[in-house]
Amino acid sequence: QVQLVESGGGLVQAGGSLRLSCAASGRTFSTYAMAWFRQAPGKEREFVGRINWSGSATGYTDSVKGRFTISRDNAKNTVYLQMNSLKPKDTAVYYCAASTFPVNVAVTPSGWHYWGQGTQVTVSS
Repeated sequence: QVQLVESGGGLVQAGGSLRLSCAASGRTFSTYAMAWFRQAPGKEREFVGRINWSGSATGYTDSVKGRFTISRDNAKNTVYLQMNSLKPKDTAVYYCAASTFPVNVAVTPSGWHYWGQGTQVTVSS
């Protein structure tokens, strides 16, 4: 069982930056692929980006490429989402997710095994 706790959300003006953190419990964090998803009101949860077990490979949805960066610190059992040049359309609840596989390319929520409770990100225009 893995527990995930996100933090770092808040209100920011368009063009600003935020860094989200996701702290994981358990000794097997370093073997898990991790991902970030987001869900805006009235919309389905959508894939934002993913990172493999070692941090050597990442992938992003097109709308955030060049603006968002995922990283991880396995010594701290934490994965990060650095968000720059934020836009109002980035407003959503952001969730981190874990997979028991070291590499996971799934872009649908059903492909991930554990979820955090989410953190709200609001970008004002």
